[in-house]
Amino acid sequence: MYKLSFIAVALLVAVTGCKPKPATVNVPVEHVDWSRRATIYEVNIRQYTPQGTFKAFEQELPRLQKMGVDILWLMPINPLGQKNRKGTLGSYYSVRDYLAVNPEYGTKQDLTDLVKKAHELGMKVIVDWVANHTSWDNPLITQHPDWYKKDAAGNIIPPVKDWTDVAGLDYSKPGLSKYMTDALAYWIKEADIDGYRCDVAGMVPVTFWHDAIPELKKIKPVFMLAEDESPKMHDTGYFDATYSWEVYHMMNEIYKGHKTADKFDSLLADEAKRFPKDAYRMRFTTNHDENSWNGTEYERLGAGVKAFTVLTFTLPGIPLIYSGQESALSKRLRFFDKDTIPWHDYPMESFFSTLTQLKNKNKLIAAGEMGGEFVKISTSNDKAVYAFLRKKPHRQLFVLLNLSQTEQTVKLAGNAFEGHYREVFTGHPKDWAANASVKLAPWEYFVFETE
Repeated sequence: MYKLSFIAVALLVAVTGCKPKPATVNVPVEHVDWSRRATIYEVNIRQYTPQGTFKAFEQELPRLQKMGVDILWLMPINPLGQKNRKGTLGSYYSVRDYLAVNPEYGTKQDLTDLVKKAHELGMKVIVDWVANHTSWDNPLITQHPDWYKKDAAGNIIPPVKDWTDVAGLDYSKPGLSKYMTDALAYWIKEADIDGYRCDVAGMVPVTFWHDAIPELKKIKPVFMLAEDESPKMHDTGYFDATYSWEVYHMMNEIYKGHKTADKFDSLLADEAKRFPKDAYRMRFTTNHDENSWNGTEYERLGAGVKAFTVLTFTLPGIPLIYSGQESALSKRLRFFDKDTIPWHDYPMESFFSTLTQLKNKNKLIAAGEMGGEFVKISTSNDKAVYAFLRKKPHRQLFVLLNLSQTEQTVKLAGNAFEGHYREVFTGHPKDWAANASVKLAPWEYFVFETE
């Protein structure tokens, strides 16, 4: 959605009294095979092209396939509300009809053609789903007013005070869960999509997801991404991936100089304890919300953009690229209005291609438990330099990042990183010996792959 932090979402869920059934058994998720070494690419159809249509975006598919994109996440495809609309076009997340396509984007056939073309190119497509709220002119408001949250006077209310363009749904009411499950199933059957990104998933009772997702998997194997950072979304094994906001916020704080690189250690250790071993955490430097509301990645991460992006691809998890990043998007896109991405000559395309190809071919950075063990390498200045291995017997990936604005010369502790490597961005060979020293320019990064 927009303008709401993950902490606020967690508090809202706590105070609404939506208590999930306790999971008695933690059942490992059966991830679809194609997700293990995938890169997700978020598609903002409205802003992607001057036309803002499925057909116009379809022309970009060969370029994105060449860049190494595996999963296309389409932001909401449904018609948007007119009543209480914000801006000229309204929020992407104000759904007027769950079973129709936004005519501004094209037709249902256009969507089906886009999915088919993506499949022909070896890519998968997931769709953004808004289960928590609808627009004020969604027919459900008059057909089923009992399905909505109300105040003490019986008036339908938004789920969050300043989300005045949407009305909150109440999953304690009979019939809503079945309707929403059927609507989710509809697009898998009708357009052959491959799963969903679920908007503010933590604001919907987790019991709904636990009931609905198995029904979707009866149709075809699907990939499910929750916009939430709670381990409970992985309990009983239904969501494949959750947001890694803590890592995202830590990157911002490190660039501003408010935190140091060594703070990743406790954060990642805590994450490893709280989440199932095979849970995917989605790593990102930007997305539609962060770009519009909190600033472009260049505003927040400046000269560190590339180093932090390397981190998102090499930490345990699944990485995200947002529309325009390959063109070094340095513009905040307006959220409620038409604001076409200013495409240039794709100066970051080669950089992302290197990372997506590495993700695709190197099992050490596969998502979940298939990936290599994460081993931190201590340096003589861990506050500035972050070094680690992803390793399995006889193979390892060695990542070195200067997460500071000053040149660093550091000594690497021990011999765990010893070996003969190839640096993935330059192709240059490199032999590393125990207790080696290395000089790193400000925000410099290296990824060494054993040959």
